[in-house]
Amino acid sequence: MDTFFELFTYDFFQKAVLAAVFASISCGIIGSYIVSRRIVFISGGITHASFGGIGLAFLMGFNPLLGAVLFAVAAALGIQFFTNVAEIREDSSIAIWWSLGMALGIIFVFLTPGYTPNLMSYLFGNILTVTNSELWWMFMLNVLIIGFFTLFFRKILYIAFDEEFARTAGLPVQLFNYLTMTLIALTVVLNIRVVGIILILSLLTIPQASANLFTKDFKKLLILSTVFAFIGTLLGLFISYFLDIPSGASIIFTLVLMFGILRLLKSVF
Repeated sequence: MDTFFELFTYDFFQKAVLAAVFASISCGIIGSYIVSRRIVFISGGITHASFGGIGLAFLMGFNPLLGAVLFAVAAALGIQFFTNVAEIREDSSIAIWWSLGMALGIIFVFLTPGYTPNLMSYLFGNILTVTNSELWWMFMLNVLIIGFFTLFFRKILYIAFDEEFARTAGLPVQLFNYLTMTLIALTVVLNIRVVGIILILSLLTIPQASANLFTKDFKKLLILSTVFAFIGTLLGLFISYFLDIPSGASIIFTLVLMFGILRLLKSVF
């Protein structure tokens, strides 16, 4: 028990807990929107496209998260543009950006001289290595997301559940789609260090699946998803530390296990 409480005296663990809080809020809110709009695979395309930016950053020698942001936002807006303006099927648009980002990332990493040891933390995550600057970016993202959803909650709700009705009502659907896609891209990238590119999609969907067991109300879904994301992330963090296993995989395994237990309890009671 002493060892458990001693963990909170370590600077790296305090940062990891803060990262868990921030990731839970952003992924809880944005993930609920993604699931409600049934655009989970769009976020998957954005996630994998961001790898191109990480590879470019390694090659050019600048911050990998900055490169990931540039590629992720470009992919998000590109998918929206290809689908609505160029009239390319949405699944085809996602596949184009998904494969382009991954291909460029692999090429850039291959061209990077020497060994890139930090690459694995971006692919699979390592919440224990989150830096102060990354925490600040995650905090600012949360402020932006909470502010956006608070100011435009009703409009977002209309668009999420009935886009045609929203258009008929005169809402700027196209503008909101571009804005929310940008927020999805930022959420994906700034939480990469928590669970990695490979597993971030799970953090955006599994807590929402757990929350959906108890409510269909969108506002309650936002809150419950955030709570489940935080519990799963924190438990996964403890498990990874004590068992000395990768934190990203531990967090996602914990979230899946939580969903299974909650689903079982719901069916029994």
